Amino acid sequence: MSMYRGVATPYVHDEIYMPPLACAAHASHSLRCITGLPDSLVDVDASRLALSFYCIGSLDILDVLNEKVNMITRNEWRKWFWEQQTSGPHGSGFKPSSFMTGQGPASEFVQSPEYSCPHVIMTYTALLSLAILRDNFAGLDRRGIVAFLRGCQREDGSFRTTPQGTESDLRTVYCAFAISSMLNDWSGVDVDRAKAFIASCRTYEGGYGQEPSCEAQGGTTYTAIASLYLAPRSEGEEPLTAAEREQTIRWLSSNQDESGGFRGRTGKAADACYCFWCGAALRILGRDDLVNGLALVKFLDRCQFKFGGISKAPDEHPDPYHTYLSLAAIAMYPPPLGESGSNTSWHLAPIDPLLNATQATARWIRDHVP
Repeated sequence: MSMYRGVATPYVHDEIYMPPLACAAHASHSLRCITGLPDSLVDVDASRLALSFYCIGSLDILDVLNEKVNMITRNEWRKWFWEQQTSGPHGSGFKPSSFMTGQGPASEFVQSPEYSCPHVIMTYTALLSLAILRDNFAGLDRRGIVAFLRGCQREDGSFRTTPQGTESDLRTVYCAFAISSMLNDWSGVDVDRAKAFIASCRTYEGGYGQEPSCEAQGGTTYTAIASLYLAPRSEGEEPLTAAEREQTIRWLSSNQDESGGFRGRTGKAADACYCFWCGAALRILGRDDLVNGLALVKFLDRCQFKFGGISKAPDEHPDPYHTYLSLAAIAMYPPPLGESGSNTSWHLAPIDPLLNATQATARWIRDHVP
């Protein structure tokens, strides 16, 4: 039994009926978006590499990639990802999209190192995508990536998305830490300075803002917590003090509202993506028992679009980002099977909350990327 808003709710041992998760429709949505974007999403084409990760990642969580996509197509996808690996004066990595490499009079401008350089977030998603596709990473420029991370870190410990860029926040810190963990090489990161930046983003509520003095958000709190637990540390060292840990747990768990979903900021409406961000952070902290899993999946059930895909909230349009993160949240907090074995459609591939990938994909990364 679990206490949720003062009401005892059975969701651990008692069988609860749930309508089937629309797995086939969500797989079709992901395949549609990876091959051609609807009008409502064409503005994200410049970040196609990240979009592709959400689509392929959804197929991975649903465990239908090999079933839905033949080997020839998977090989073409792998080839496309490798075509996005690029290098510049500050090292190597992956760029956001093939739109960077044009042809014709403007091609020299577009292909110059300044405009076709690696991107920290895209490098993180490219490594995960190639692992999902079970690539052997023989073509990975590991030393170049380490040099690239070194070139992106700023004096305050944060990381720019590109060496010459101005954008930097906790998302890029997380991606730099995740990449270093995948490579099993932290020589491109000043860990102590990065940890100091993370600490500077902590708020009075116990969550973390995108930058110092910003409001706490569920997504950036996840990136802060996951970064601290990914980072190497000495024996007996804890990422947070006992008081900090309890305060963060309290803030994260308080973000599950009456709808069953999680909100990203205090006083805001629930959003499907925060079911992962807050739920995964609580799992990393060892307090996933505070999540009302039944209420969470019922909220996400209402966010399903009738033609496939999952939206940020009920009656909204779906997109690959919310579809992937919702499926990842469901994988962490499925409804109980019960003695009859019902609700099996809601039991998806288990998730590694630190890397934000299935456990099978995370194992592939650990075995093949270093």
